[in-house]
Amino acid sequence: MTGILTMSQRERDRLKILVQVHEGLMTVAEAAAAVNLSHRQVYRLLERYGSEGDRGVIHRLRGRPSNRGYPSELRTKVVSLYWQQYGDYGPTLFSEMLVHYHSIAVDHETVRRWLAAAGGANIQRKKRPHRRKRPRRAAIGELVQFDGSPHDWFEGRGPNCCLLHAIDDASGRVFLRFVPSENAADVMRTLRLYFERYGIPRAIYTDHGSVFYAEGKLTDVGRALKTLNVELILAHSPQAKGRVERGNRTQQDRLIKALRREAISTIAEANDFLDRVYLDEHNSRFASCDHLPDVHRSAEGLDLTNILSFQTERQVRNDYTITLDGHYIQLERGEAPLPPPRHYVTVRRWLDDSLHIFYGAHELSYTLLTSKPRPKPRTQRKPSPTHPWRLQNLRLRHNSMIKLDSSMNKSLHSPP
Repeated sequence: MTGILTMSQRERDRLKILVQVHEGLMTVAEAAAAVNLSHRQVYRLLERYGSEGDRGVIHRLRGRPSNRGYPSELRTKVVSLYWQQYGDYGPTLFSEMLVHYHSIAVDHETVRRWLAAAGGANIQRKKRPHRRKRPRRAAIGELVQFDGSPHDWFEGRGPNCCLLHAIDDASGRVFLRFVPSENAADVMRTLRLYFERYGIPRAIYTDHGSVFYAEGKLTDVGRALKTLNVELILAHSPQAKGRVERGNRTQQDRLIKALRREAISTIAEANDFLDRVYLDEHNSRFASCDHLPDVHRSAEGLDLTNILSFQTERQVRNDYTITLDGHYIQLERGEAPLPPPRHYVTVRRWLDDSLHIFYGAHELSYTLLTSKPRPKPRTQRKPSPTHPWRLQNLRLRHNSMIKLDSSMNKSLHSPP
């Protein structure tokens, strides 16, 4: 019988041993020890080799479907569902959707093989360059990686926005918030929500964005973190904060499809969905918080409203006014004492856009002026007739008149 036979390396090794036994160059006991089989199994292989030739060594199940395999009808249904509804899903996420929405439990690697055989384009894992792995921190809150991911999150159903992503380095627990852009105000709002929910971490690892770094100067976010005794670590490359970068890719795959299934098209709806459903489900599946110590500091008792704000200092003028953004502000008398002129006050703009002025720990009252304050005109007051200055002048004038009269009398009575 002619044809092409497909053999594994183990079957080829067995064939060589059987040929030697068949030719009398080796005993059955020696063959059994060489191929690690029992004597009875070697006798069976010799019988099949004698009747079928080389084909007798090949396993009988070669080319047949597995008895433990899935039915062909199920495979056809899964592949059909993928092309109809989930064409841009990866195998892992697609297998989760099969369980959640279609009550079909198939391992994601099996789904990967089926889809690859059917010509799926989003199936194979992308090969990325190997980089040295940095070990995770030992405690929750020891290091939090933070990054912004601008993207078309609503796939044209709404405007482009940015997802602020905070992930704990030790546990992989994430905190997400949609904002219009990665600006200082929204970053501080997101950090406040994180602090109130989990506590104050020891360090935050982020990039050299203008929100955190400004050529050696301390930005408002950097000043707030320094006040809270949070170490700010700036990465020198995206790969350095790879955990949050990989998390961004994960969210751009999983979260964007979850928003599509819920028909969400606004930032407010998206944040509500994160708080109600997504964060708890995602962290329960992917975060590993068990048996890890938590070193977050409690945010209770901290004045986060004043700390997470825009802050600057201004000098008080002689007329108790200050200037801010080209406008004049008049400091008013109140319960708090006014600072002396040429002293400095702290001006804070809270995240609700309200303005507050502090001198030390005291908040001052103020009035916004529409124009530059004019100096008060000086009023000249005439001294009273009994004023000492007037009396002194009168005495001086009287004495001078007496001297003048005396000199005139002497000149008149003197002989010619």
